[in-house]
Amino acid sequence: MLIEELRHMRVARRMTQEDLARAINYSPSTVAMVETEARKPPPDFWELVDTALDTGGAFARMLVRFGSPQWMREWEANERQATVLRSFQNMVVPGLLQTAAYARALFRSVGLFDEEEVERRAAARLERQAVLTGERPPQLVAVLDEHVLRRPVGGPLVMREQLLRLVKVVTEHPRGGCRSCPPRSARIRVSPEPSCWLATLPTGEDVAYLDDQLKGKVIDHTEDVLAVRTSWESIQGEALPPRQSIELLAKVAESWS
Repeated sequence: MLIEELRHMRVARRMTQEDLARAINYSPSTVAMVETEARKPPPDFWELVDTALDTGGAFARMLVRFGSPQWMREWEANERQATVLRSFQNMVVPGLLQTAAYARALFRSVGLFDEEEVERRAAARLERQAVLTGERPPQLVAVLDEHVLRRPVGGPLVMREQLLRLVKVVTEHPRGGCRSCPPRSARIRVSPEPSCWLATLPTGEDVAYLDDQLKGKVIDHTEDVLAVRTSWESIQGEALPPRQSIELLAKVAESWS
């Protein structure tokens, strides 16, 4: 639908593929391949097209209305085939480990969605969690800043349920792990890292994903992925050992009673 609308708007404005390519600073071949569905649109493609065709943000609205943005769909494809998933979160519990109530509370806190949209987005988030219960679930290692455990999202009951869910994942998921970084660790003083994910694909390659809670970015350039992985490993080194992390999760969960 998006591609059909792109062709229609471009022709209506009497622009060739070459004209559009110049306007968005991509090659004519990229525009041609997107329009023929021979390749995925680059992450910022629709935003640039909105500006070049003066659509008033039409494509951005269609992406929100009819599905996840391109960068999220690309990352979810990596999630589904990953053999190992590693995460660091400094603001919220990662989506793959969220309860329904926690996810709803996060979407409500944005202040942009009606209740129907909140439910739709929460359901989509929980559907992603199927990657952890399939025939060959990935090994999962999630590192959370302790601030995440103590930041109120949705109230005490929601937080208690969420933290007990984390304890259950760690103790019952044979390939799951969740560790906590004390907020006063050396890591915070020298490297306040953004939230990130690393997916190891069946080929052995790693793909990274950075998330600032507003927009994500998938990274597959080798040197950039290596930088993210090095940073994640440094953060993991500051985390509490597994048993102490479980004890902390359980203790903070009870504090939310």
